[in-house]
Amino acid sequence: MFSFYGKLSTEVYDIDKPVGHSLFGDLEYYKERLKSCEGNILEPAVGTGRILIPLLNEGKQVHGMDCSAEMLSLCRSHCEKRGLTPRLYERDMKSFSLPQQYEAIIIPTGSFLLIKERGDSIKALTCFYEHLWPGGRLILDLSLPTEQQPGAVSTRTWTNAEGNLITLEEKLVEVDPIQQYTVSHMRYEKWKDKQLVQTELESFLLRWFGVEEFKLILEKIGFSDIVISADYEYGRYPTQRDQIITFEAQCPEE
Repeated sequence: MFSFYGKLSTEVYDIDKPVGHSLFGDLEYYKERLKSCEGNILEPAVGTGRILIPLLNEGKQVHGMDCSAEMLSLCRSHCEKRGLTPRLYERDMKSFSLPQQYEAIIIPTGSFLLIKERGDSIKALTCFYEHLWPGGRLILDLSLPTEQQPGAVSTRTWTNAEGNLITLEEKLVEVDPIQQYTVSHMRYEKWKDKQLVQTELESFLLRWFGVEEFKLILEKIGFSDIVISADYEYGRYPTQRDQIITFEAQCPEE
């Protein structure tokens, strides 16, 4: 039975992307773009706190949100160990209501692409818009698929703090260029003393958007002053498929 960010995949995420670890420069970029932000910041898909905790340590008022109870539990634990007590919400990006609005909403490193249905992606963006102050900013990362051949398999391994081996086999099973998504099947296994002690299966869908397509979606929702950047260089328009694409959009002033 497939899970989504269950215990084992959350453990791997925490090993592979620990708190404060920068992916391709995203942490530094978001710190810079939020430097002038004095109000509350929301990070949907907060995960284990990789970005949230460094921002809190810089004095930013950041709230976290995630649909995975396992991720939030680990995030809360990481915060408590550092004497931090941010507001953390178990919510789904596509449909949420929080008791306040925000000066900024951020989604680093492509987590927005995890929303399965295109219509739900629009709902999520609308929720973000409704939770921003007038003049508030949405900053999120997207990416395009680089592997187009179903059947491609990759394997990675990690060793956890207890010395147990964790393996991940990822197989691309579907590429739909019309509906714009890929599906991979992930098989996590934990080995202790050469014995298999835990297995977790995950169906991992990533939905992509064209660059100008996504800009039009943001404009239709009501966002303005949209800046598109590549590989965390502000204002540098993307030219290659394998670049990380960052959109920064403003909720208009009243």
